[in-house]
Amino acid sequence: MGSAQLITRFGDNTAGLSKEALSDLNRVYGPLSFEERIARVFEDFSPERIMITSSFAATSAYFLHIISSIRPEQPVHFIDTGYHFEETLKYKDYLVERFGLTVIDVTPDPDHHQVSLENRMWESDPDLCCQVNKVNPLDEAKENYDLWISSLMGWQTEHRAGLQVFEERGGMIKFNPMIDVTKEQRDSYIEEHDLPFHPLVAEGYNSIGCSHCTFKGEGREGRWKGQQKTECGLHL
Repeated sequence: MGSAQLITRFGDNTAGLSKEALSDLNRVYGPLSFEERIARVFEDFSPERIMITSSFAATSAYFLHIISSIRPEQPVHFIDTGYHFEETLKYKDYLVERFGLTVIDVTPDPDHHQVSLENRMWESDPDLCCQVNKVNPLDEAKENYDLWISSLMGWQTEHRAGLQVFEERGGMIKFNPMIDVTKEQRDSYIEEHDLPFHPLVAEGYNSIGCSHCTFKGEGREGRWKGQQKTECGLHL
């Protein structure tokens, strides 16, 4: 199935695709490389209906370098929870300038965020804290889009290892073009293009989120330390 057929079949509104349609997408995109998938998705779907998110975390430069080289005008959504490390915000500013990115900050409801702050919700109920400061704000932003591009990689967690290139999530299409990229492939690309890691990586932080819930550790073992939690909820 070629690009023209995909556009004819899926149209501008990709929400609510059948399992058969998702299967077709995975069959077409499965053999492609990460870069080829990114290039093709902007041909097969309306770019203005595509949302890209980045946490500007450990190795976001890899994902954003490819996005900016293929579609430099594409906006990138950043969930500013109000709890990020100062280093994360500086890393974001650096990548924005280096790649010429247009970033849309997504912020939580101020009153809800204040409640989470006053109640130290990251300690008392971390799931609710993520819901208030990350999931709910992004859910509101997603209403304007049909397809969401993430930078998840299967080797990062057991949950992510089971994801496909295309999934249906809450009435929209989730596109995971990096899902089968290996850690070695990622690191090789970063070295080849002289891309910067998040500054906290050098200090032993391999997965970086909000400052209250991020600790040093390999993989995602430094996230929500001492709890069963491994995901904030955005990708569940």
